[in-house]
Amino acid sequence: MRKPTRYSLLLAAALILALIVAILLRKAAPPEAARLLPESDAIIYANLKPLRLATHFDRTPVTRAPEYQQFVDATGIVPERDIDDAAFALHRMENPNGPNGPVGYSEVFEGRFDGEKLSHYLNSIASSRETYGGHTIYTVAIRDGEVTRQLRIAQLGYDSIGASNMPTAEQIHSILDRHRWAASPFSGSSLLSARYRDVPLLSSAWGIGHIGLPFSDRGFITILGLQLPLPEDTTFVASLRYTGSLRLRVEEISPTEAEARDAAQKLSMLLGLLKSLQQVQPRNAEDASVIKMLGSIKMDQRKERAILTATIPLDLLQSLTSNTMASSSSETPEQPARSNEASH
Repeated sequence: MRKPTRYSLLLAAALILALIVAILLRKAAPPEAARLLPESDAIIYANLKPLRLATHFDRTPVTRAPEYQQFVDATGIVPERDIDDAAFALHRMENPNGPNGPVGYSEVFEGRFDGEKLSHYLNSIASSRETYGGHTIYTVAIRDGEVTRQLRIAQLGYDSIGASNMPTAEQIHSILDRHRWAASPFSGSSLLSARYRDVPLLSSAWGIGHIGLPFSDRGFITILGLQLPLPEDTTFVASLRYTGSLRLRVEEISPTEAEARDAAQKLSMLLGLLKSLQQVQPRNAEDASVIKMLGSIKMDQRKERAILTATIPLDLLQSLTSNTMASSSSETPEQPARSNEASH
């Protein structure tokens, strides 16, 4: 009787060990929403649950465009309330003067959705449909001012949606292909495999790769009209995490230590000019928060990396997230022509 008992204990121990290893691998793995993204030049991810708790941006009244409000009414989805995870892939466009501008996007959202309502709404506004891998891909015209882009959207599961505004269906197909292998903690794009290990543990939001692309202007990164001494294809690892205070960390990765040192020196000079704003009398609470954040910024250089750290006041983050949610309603779906509706 002893041998079977011993073997049973060994088997149980092996199963427990395998379970522990599986849990650790899953914790160390990138978030699923990020693993589903296609190949890209950069990835930006946000776990909105802790940000929602910290800033209460879901309680901030948002003035929505009529078409955007129609989406909310038809689907029951209130993005600031119902989206828990958002991951974006940034794709450099060959023609920066095209409808997408310099950057195209692919996205994965996870949260709480009514799949039937969403499917009915997408079917009513789609200009075309495609079936791929057992999923329906809806193509919707999205209007942003005078520019109209084609957005492909697919429901991945009961709690996830994929989308891409790239000119071809390659990216949305890739998202659907990756969804089949989402259970593997080692799945994901080559960029995610190469850089996710640099993201600090417990980061609620992070970006890796050429995350300056949306701010590119004539080959450089421009923010609020201020040109940074960095080319648009600079590789970054940026993160936000809460450790008693909200900490921002941005690492600029250079090919050599000398280039990292030069970048750190140039950024330090620029920060010195910005910190002179601390002497300006703030006009409102948001200005005071910006000045407080500028005062916390520090630059460092470690080998081939120039590292910026700062503390972000929670009220400033709340203001930024509220403004982002408000501006997101400016892009609205165009209603298809009646002849197109009638054909479906």
